Amino acid sequence: MDHVEIDKQHCWHPFTQQEMWMSPEHQPIMIESGEGVWLCDAEGKKYIDGNSSIWTNIHGHHHPVIDQAIKNQLEKISHSSYLGFGHPLASELASRLVSFFPESDLQRVFFSDDGSTAVECAMKMALQYRIQNGEPKRTEFIAFIGGYHGDTLGAASLGGVEAFFARFRKFGLTVHFVRDLDELRNFQSLQKIAAVIIEPLVQGVNQIHVWEQGMLEELRNFTEEQAIHLILDEVMTGFGRTGTMFACQQENVIPDFLCLAKGLTAGYLPMAATLVTETIYKGFLGAPERTFYYGHSYTANPLGCAAALASLDVFEQEKTLTGVKEKVAYLAYKLSHLANECKHVKEVRRCGLVAGIELLTDENGVGMKVCEAARTYQLLTRPILNTIVLMPPLSITRSEIDIMVAAVEQAISDVLD
Repeated sequence: MDHVEIDKQHCWHPFTQQEMWMSPEHQPIMIESGEGVWLCDAEGKKYIDGNSSIWTNIHGHHHPVIDQAIKNQLEKISHSSYLGFGHPLASELASRLVSFFPESDLQRVFFSDDGSTAVECAMKMALQYRIQNGEPKRTEFIAFIGGYHGDTLGAASLGGVEAFFARFRKFGLTVHFVRDLDELRNFQSLQKIAAVIIEPLVQGVNQIHVWEQGMLEELRNFTEEQAIHLILDEVMTGFGRTGTMFACQQENVIPDFLCLAKGLTAGYLPMAATLVTETIYKGFLGAPERTFYYGHSYTANPLGCAAALASLDVFEQEKTLTGVKEKVAYLAYKLSHLANECKHVKEVRRCGLVAGIELLTDENGVGMKVCEAARTYQLLTRPILNTIVLMPPLSITRSEIDIMVAAVEQAISDVLD
């Protein structure tokens, strides 16, 4: 029995209609290897990794510096408990993460496993901080419609995409949803709010919805005026995606909680971090009952730390962010041509190397058909409804951007002309 048949008999894929997946006519692509921005399937076909393996890969696949760092760590130890113990790599990684911010701001790092747990951690910290520091009535949250913050039950409570989260709404925490800053300012019970959460600059799952410039700074000013904590979900936007190391840096905003994952290990291993201010941290000091009772078996996993540190080294060695600026401009040029020349494109939305190409159609499933057609032209990506998402590794070259955008344009023509 081959791997495809075994998959269809025993595997359950995320965000996938399994009945369609298991149909005899469906032949899934089985990825076997990767090099740079390219993926190779079991049949030897190569594709550009157009969405960075679900928004995780940063420097390309099989990067020698990161590969070697993981191999070196394997010769020492693959994992040890972080509960009651520490290890040098976690200490170094925490120090390097906080170094991106002023010494008076985000100076504490809590490690976990993925984007959902990074958000769960921030939520629980925000609640416990209020409860044990004289504000027990501040137990509600505000999130933005269209936002996506993970799939665990607490994080799902914050999700503003009805198709994903509506059925679970009654089981989670009390969350109020607003469309924009005006609705937030007009909210009548701000005294009950522990924190507001947002994906800074751009919402990913909301078909690459880009916030207006200056919105994040205004939000930070408002939350400070109202003594509401601000949680920034940079699970997708962190580590260079928007053109700066973190999206919040573009508007000089420092949140109370910063949630990181995906690109933290350059897409190599599951790992997350929640950065918090010293004020939040000090709110948990003192009596034993003030302890933050939360954690995971693989918290601060040494292999993940090794990959993350190597990724930060690569940012410095290859001057990644400097190169990204030129690539952002070039991708913008290529996509503007597509938007102007292709009659089937309704709008192109972009922030850094994150782009959404919305198709001019009301027919369901067209976006997926276009992505499937793009495979013929060496591109793998996924749509969000009828918006084609492009979010390549930061290591992509100009010629690879050409191939990627041309593949989308040809696929759109094949499906809609």
